[in-house]
Amino acid sequence: MSSATVSETLRDSPQLPPASQPCPQPIVDSSRLAPWAAYLLVGVGALIMLAPFYFMFVFATHSRSDIFSLPPPLFFGADFLANFATLTGRIALWRSLGWSLYVALASTALTLLFCSMGGYAFARFEFRFKKPLFALVMGTMMLPSFLGMIPSFMIMDALGWIDQPRALYIPGAASAFGIFMMRQFITSSIPRDLIEAARMDGCGELRIYWSIVLPLLQPALGTLGLITFIASWNNFIGPLVVMRSPEMYTFPLALRGMYSPGDTEWGALLAGAAVATLPLLVLFAISSRRLIDGLTAGAVRG
Repeated sequence: MSSATVSETLRDSPQLPPASQPCPQPIVDSSRLAPWAAYLLVGVGALIMLAPFYFMFVFATHSRSDIFSLPPPLFFGADFLANFATLTGRIALWRSLGWSLYVALASTALTLLFCSMGGYAFARFEFRFKKPLFALVMGTMMLPSFLGMIPSFMIMDALGWIDQPRALYIPGAASAFGIFMMRQFITSSIPRDLIEAARMDGCGELRIYWSIVLPLLQPALGTLGLITFIASWNNFIGPLVVMRSPEMYTFPLALRGMYSPGDTEWGALLAGAAVATLPLLVLFAISSRRLIDGLTAGAVRG
């Protein structure tokens, strides 16, 4: 066969496609970078959130001149005892802390009692206007809190509760959030058959609530108690509205007395803020797992 014939044969024959080349692999696997990016983002967010607490404790150990120096101090100093002495000399520290503790404990106890009762009633009882009443309770959560300041003051004044601690813990004893949380937990975690069996055995409603429902509510009660205690401990607007005499001030309101437009001892003020914050940080660190478990327990039915 001549060379011309071979050339024509090769020209007329179908051409095979070139072999597919393997796709180049990325140098860095993006699936491995995603978790690290998430960790970095969470870490930066945690640092931003913890920075105010850190500098509060740092500035509580420095004098006012050191706090306003440039650059500001970044590490702990040696003036905490002097700031604490200034604090105790300007306000009734232990008395105001005692009032705050009393109001927080009373508010927590009443909230746990009434919210668990209300949540149990909405979860396991059938009565007239049940759905409209529950919708009304939920609707109160949409109202801004400042709208109730003036009516609350008028009601407390009519009852003669101005300058009385009861004006701080009785009005909020049955919060809409607490009732909703208890209802969701009971609906998802306490079987209806258990309550019906107790009724068939002759248990009354109070006995069922106290001996069966309340022990099973412990995760949700722990969560609601922690949230209520922290909110009541930090409450500033409530005492500002109803408290008149300095002898009845809770700690946030008493600490406000440290501030003055021209002569504020910032070291002493921040020392007081640190004293008020430290118990809450310890309480949250101890019970944070219970808080998360209680918030998520009623989220999934099963």
